[in-house]
Amino acid sequence: MPSFPPPGAVTICEINRDLVAADALSDARAKDAYGDVLGMVFAPIPFQPEALLPSREPAAPAADQVEPAETAPAPGLAATISEFFRRMVFPPLDPNLLEEFDTQKVSWNPYKHCLAFVSGKNQVTVQDFEDSDAKEPCILTSDHQTDVKAVEWRPNSGKMIAVACKGGICLWSASYPGNVPFMKPGITSSSSSAFPRGSGGQWILVDVLRGSSAELISALWLGTPIRRGLSNISLVRWSPSGDYLLAAKFDGTFHFWETNTWTSEPWSSSNGYVSGANWDPEGRVALLSFSNSTTLGSIHFSSKPPSLDAHLLPVELPEIFSLIVSRGIEKLAWDASGERLALSFKDGNEMYRGLIAVYDVRRSPLISLSLVGFIRGPGEGAKPLAFAFHSKFKQGPLLSVCWSSGWCCTYPLILRSH
Repeated sequence: MPSFPPPGAVTICEINRDLVAADALSDARAKDAYGDVLGMVFAPIPFQPEALLPSREPAAPAADQVEPAETAPAPGLAATISEFFRRMVFPPLDPNLLEEFDTQKVSWNPYKHCLAFVSGKNQVTVQDFEDSDAKEPCILTSDHQTDVKAVEWRPNSGKMIAVACKGGICLWSASYPGNVPFMKPGITSSSSSAFPRGSGGQWILVDVLRGSSAELISALWLGTPIRRGLSNISLVRWSPSGDYLLAAKFDGTFHFWETNTWTSEPWSSSNGYVSGANWDPEGRVALLSFSNSTTLGSIHFSSKPPSLDAHLLPVELPEIFSLIVSRGIEKLAWDASGERLALSFKDGNEMYRGLIAVYDVRRSPLISLSLVGFIRGPGEGAKPLAFAFHSKFKQGPLLSVCWSSGWCCTYPLILRSH
């Protein structure tokens, strides 16, 4: 029987398919539920939810932008984000449309239990759960950083954060005594945020890469100079090994790229645009949700990279259609172990509105899902605005959710296998 949090309760964690709920958020209740098992507690973090709600500002014209040329880059070509900007331009996009898609607003450090998320219109919050002295999180703000859209830790490094905002991408770097990063001339030294007491470190804004709203978000995701067929991108997902890249567009089409020679295979959907996507741990299966459907699509690659031979199989979610009565999937996250899937849905009847559905995932070899239960956030009528799994939490899936009530909560999903 799926776990259902009663009205007025808040979810704390999962313990072997049982989603534990309490009357209110508290560190004491979290410690009782999972603190002794994990050796730590993930306290909720307050933020400004207006930053993650759709804006209604008119789109600014960009007459100097043109469609990219239909030519492929040289095989094996690599580039930094700055180089990407010099090579790639996009047509202007309506920012209201951009808000409907799943840009990266919650991001876990790839090497430690440190969370970064969009916490205000012009700010990003960084919380280090491993630092016992970090009672208060670091807040990254700067005059250069306005209308923040997305945040991402730099791959292969836990010391740099990229923040996509209105004017470009702000690059923040951790700075310690004796190990100060290079700061680009013209960036004000006042753009910094001190670490908790004792470490002597701080976050410093080291560079700002200029670009349009569509350009900057795509660059934050890609960092690769692909010029063919990548205008109007709504979502991008790398496979775990980096052999494949999924790029979805606003018009419902999407491409799978193999990254050896940068060859792509186009796909299309009759059920709306791709609203969410993730890869399995081996990078052989991609799981997609669509805006106008309650059925997921699992795309299975039949051969090893760089082959693009693949077939699409439906993954039914009968509870979303019959129990919740939803029109479609809003957001989707699949944990790195492949064992838990979290998704939010459009509308639904009043009893389930605003909840996150958690599924147990089996891959043998086809994808099958079993509903574990639902997560309810703090506050009356709270809705999930953004969520993501920690990619390398050894004790099991770890899900962080930013709720419309102004709290970012982290939920350990503790399984017997871990």
